[in-house]
Order: sequence, then structure tokens, then C-alpha cells
Amino acid sequence: MGEERDDLAALRAAIAACRICRDQPARGAEDRLPHEPRPVAVISSSARVLIAGQAPGLRVHESGLPFNDASGDRLRQWLAVDRETFYDRDKLAIVPMGFCFPGYDAHGSDLPPRRECAPYWRTSVMAAMPQVELVLAIGHYAQRWHIGPDCPKSMTATVVGWRRYAMRNAMPAILPLPHPSWRNTGWLKRNPWFEAEVLPFLRERVGLLIV
Repeated sequence: MGEERDDLAALRAAIAACRICRDQPARGAEDRLPHEPRPVAVISSSARVLIAGQAPGLRVHESGLPFNDASGDRLRQWLAVDRETFYDRDKLAIVPMGFCFPGYDAHGSDLPPRRECAPYWRTSVMAAMPQVELVLAIGHYAQRWHIGPDCPKSMTATVVGWRRYAMRNAMPAILPLPHPSWRNTGWLKRNPWFEAEVLPFLRERVGLLIV
């Protein structure tokens, strides 16, 4: 692992100490984070690929290790990388739109990323990693931020148009992906073009960028 930059060390420390999603005096207690914050983010000075997810799940919150769950297993299959490579900070940066597990809704599903997090942190995080050439935008929250106002309204429409963003001249390129959650197994079955067209491109591009 290369020598640590002072600005990245400071940014990591600031993110680790962040409590904005818990301490919101202008809001009611019901809108505060339901547990002690545990920000999860892997910021890199050398990785050319950034995995931009949504927010940690409960298992990730408990372990502090991003994508340390069934979704991560599927994502590693999509990328065709092993766990050692996946967690090599020199090769892959992993920074979700929300750093902390947001809790569950009334149906037991993970809530969306906290709305405070990305506006407060995202610009600084991206500025700290100018070497990133490819952003894997997982889920519509990440896609809307990284693609911007031209992002289609649905995740499916965004992923269908993946070539428009992944092959653009501007840097970094953006490759929109569905969330690798097993809840999306039905979506993957209904959209076989994703495995046939997107995954080969994903694996080839990532393979070139993490050597």
C-alpha cells in the first residue's frame, strides 16, 4: 500500500467522526438515526475504480466492512474478483451515498440513504480521489448523483442506457448497475441483457483498471 496522503487521512478521520445523521436538532427524534453511527467508507489515493453504493446494511454496520454480506458476494461475482482484491484499497475505493446503516422501514426493508450525507460529503470525497476513472453507480441514489440532472427517473431506464454513461468522453465514466441484493433476482431474470451485455464490459473494464 502506498504512502498515505495527509489530506486523505484527515478526510477519513472526519468521516469516522461524523454524526450529522444522528444529531439533527431541527428534526424530531423519529427522524434521527436509530443507532450509534458507524460510517463505512473506503477512500483511496490510487484506486481507479470507485464503487458507489447506497448505504450499509445491518451486517456491514456490525462489521464495519463494506459489502460484507450476500449483496457483496454477488457484486464480487459480477466483478469477477476475489475478496482479497475487493478489499484492496489500492485497487478499489468503496464509498456509498450514505455512510451509515439507515435502519429499517415498517416492512423490514432497509431505508434509503440518509439525505444529509451526500450533500455534506460527496463533493469532498470525489475531489480527494481525482484518479478515479470509473464509477460503478449501484442503485438509483448513486446514479442520480453521479449522472446528474440528465439521469432517467427509473433505475431500469438508467441501466438500459449504460453505454451513454460508461463510454462517454468525460471522466470519470459512470457505469450504472442495479443493486446486487438478492431482492433483485427477479429483475435480473426479467432483464437477461444485463448479464449478457453489461457484465462482460464491467469485468473487462475493471480488470484493466485494477492491475
